[in-house]
Amino acid sequence: MTNYVGAPGSTMSRREFLAATGSVGALGLAGCTAPTENGLQAAQTAKRTANDGSVPSTSPPEVVDVDEQGGSVTLKSTPARHAAHPLETMGGPVELPRVWAFQADDREPSVPGPILRTTEGEDMEVTLDNTDGMRPHTLHFHGVRKTWENDGVPTTTGITVAPGEKHTYEIPANVPGTHLYHCHYQTHRHIDMGMYGVFRVDPEGYERADQELFMTLKDWDSRLNRQIAGEDVSYSPRDRSPDVFTINGRSAPRTLHPEDGSPVIVSQGDTVRLHLANNGYMSHPIHTHNHRFRLVQKDGSDVPEAAQYEQDIVNVAPAERKTIEFEADADPGIYLIHCHKVSHAMNGDSYPGGMVGAIVYEEAMDTDLFAQLMDYAGYEG
Repeated sequence: MTNYVGAPGSTMSRREFLAATGSVGALGLAGCTAPTENGLQAAQTAKRTANDGSVPSTSPPEVVDVDEQGGSVTLKSTPARHAAHPLETMGGPVELPRVWAFQADDREPSVPGPILRTTEGEDMEVTLDNTDGMRPHTLHFHGVRKTWENDGVPTTTGITVAPGEKHTYEIPANVPGTHLYHCHYQTHRHIDMGMYGVFRVDPEGYERADQELFMTLKDWDSRLNRQIAGEDVSYSPRDRSPDVFTINGRSAPRTLHPEDGSPVIVSQGDTVRLHLANNGYMSHPIHTHNHRFRLVQKDGSDVPEAAQYEQDIVNVAPAERKTIEFEADADPGIYLIHCHKVSHAMNGDSYPGGMVGAIVYEEAMDTDLFAQLMDYAGYEG
């Protein structure tokens, strides 16, 4: 279990969350749709077994402070089962029976992969450990300027990390901002199998916001994941038809689960900075309810203050990164943040679901309505 709750980067501890909710799981409303098993039980069950009993389940992505690790991190990929939403509430369960999850050092495998965070000038050594792997992989980092052999593209560098091998990439932290990384071997399949993540280069002297969080957007055609898991289903990347939509790997209502999902938990008056990254193949217009934000950074480049203006929807194209900033100055409550392609805000034919999250004020976390949402999400404290 992680030390913090909410979106990756959150500073609210589990104890603080429980204090704010007043052990909210016990407050469920009469007549609401109850989950089939609570979040803790679901997580324990998933850890013990998967569909075929041979692979682990994924965990939420963690932030890895690479500076604190002496500038080095090891990534490997492991087959896993990924429950975007494991319960029967709101169109669930939503599951990808097989993914290839990144694992940093001795942490749990996750989809998205771990968020690698470093500081400008503190270069990274990233070792791709494929010694236990079953297929070739590489690592490609967007945004920063690096030498040719460290670009991670097998067809142009001649470097592929075959099963049984490991390879270390030298990644300079020379372009501050929010960037992506992913496998660049058979990219059309390996990203769709979960081999993607975010890395962040803080500029020298960087001042973090009161709440500074990461949100990774992804569309999935589950036929690929089901095919790799052994199901007799037809799939072609030329005939891709996404049916699962996630924020940080989860679909609503699991996105609201404070430990397995990524709600944006705020206090009145907070300055909130969200790093949005699109690791999928479709564009997503992200809309915030009741909060107007400013676009302050795009693909690692600061947006001049004179060019910033208040807005409430921003399109995030494939591989694009946009950082938005707003003040938590609304009437304290629960406000959606979601893709405004409404079919992306669904679980199958069920609405709402999919690429839907929420901005949650601490003052609203002891309400019966929030308790009902926690029931839907499978959280019982």
